[in-house]
Amino acid sequence: METVGFIGLGNMGGGMAANIQRAGHPMVIYDLREETARPLLECGARLANSPSEVAELSDITFTSLPGPKEVEEVALGDQGVLEGIRPGSVYIDLSSSRPSLIREMEPTFRQKGVHILDAPVSGGKNGAEIGSLDVMVGGEKEVFDRIKPIVDTFGDKVFYAGSIGAGSVCKLVHNMIGHSVRQAIAEGLTLGVKAGVDPEPLWESIRRGSLGRMRVLHEGLVKTMFRGEYEPASFALNLAYKDISLATELAREYDVPMPMSTLAEQIAMQAMNRGWSEHDSSVTVRLQEEQSQTEVRAPHLDPSKAGKFITTHPEED
Repeated sequence: METVGFIGLGNMGGGMAANIQRAGHPMVIYDLREETARPLLECGARLANSPSEVAELSDITFTSLPGPKEVEEVALGDQGVLEGIRPGSVYIDLSSSRPSLIREMEPTFRQKGVHILDAPVSGGKNGAEIGSLDVMVGGEKEVFDRIKPIVDTFGDKVFYAGSIGAGSVCKLVHNMIGHSVRQAIAEGLTLGVKAGVDPEPLWESIRRGSLGRMRVLHEGLVKTMFRGEYEPASFALNLAYKDISLATELAREYDVPMPMSTLAEQIAMQAMNRGWSEHDSSVTVRLQEEQSQTEVRAPHLDPSKAGKFITTHPEED
């Protein structure tokens, strides 16, 4: 069985490393705070003196670190992973980091005969502890297939995202959208409560409605944006604009700031001025595609199957 090295045993790393160890892999570990290594050491792991030593003693080396600065230091710095890692082994960074960094590092590791993958995770500390993480992996597909059984020990939804850096891009997009949606929800909840509705029925209306069922993500975008088709409309843009306008009007009545919602209203107005009033309300994405000079197309996806892959986590990382 391959020896696994793990560097960074914090909130996320500690749980992931423990799951790898429970699967029976010999472990070599390192963290600046030696106390975080104690549970793994008590179960037979070996404590290394540096990231370099971890990599030297391991077939597969993982890092789980706070951000790009730490990743660069641990991977490329003095006594870093690159210094000790052996040809033919694999280095996998689980951190939420800058895609350009892992792409810049890849040729350096390749010159030494080392495979490198980026594999950021989502699911929070609890997910790391119970092995319920989404893991988005970028790099060579053959290397992904080789290491997937190990990643499966801490991730219940492990998928191949594409070439090196693709995992990091997926993670950043995921969290960016999540935080933006959270802000919109906060606007709606504060408006609803200030307008006289209790939080519980507001929450129920959101989670039980089309939004909470994620129909836009699982079905709507698959039928519209991914195909570039916005007719016939499931819910017309002019009707969506009416509802947003009524909501922002209510917000002005109760003096509730609504920056996200006001922006959505303005974007809908732009789309209507383009003559798209009778199109599906998701036609507003065409404006974003035009401004970014990027079309998002995946016509092969089946909307009848898209909604079957739904998972929820108590927290995100």
